[in-house]
Amino acid sequence: MNKKKLRTFDEAQIEHYKKHPKELKVYIGVALEEYQKDGNEKAFLSALSMATRVHGGFSKLAKATGLNRENLYRALSERSDPRLSTIMQVLNNLGLSLTVR
Repeated sequence: MNKKKLRTFDEAQIEHYKKHPKELKVYIGVALEEYQKDGNEKAFLSALSMATRVHGGFSKLAKATGLNRENLYRALSERSDPRLSTIMQVLNNLGLSLTVR
């Protein structure tokens, strides 16, 4: 009997965004706009967490930023209130930036 391994939704998203990096930027941009509009910080942090996983995961990001992996994971969880400096380091490492219009 040949069992087929099913992917989780997160695994499918990661695979999709690896193939379509422009869509990942749009996803993060929309999440930031939602945060600015109605304070939905969870959606923005979730988008950054997804981008981190697409770009190699929390261990890779921790090495690149010099931040602790566990603290980074907590900072990008939906239950956190991260410092702006942490968010900026994550964005910079992902090749993204905040823009004021």
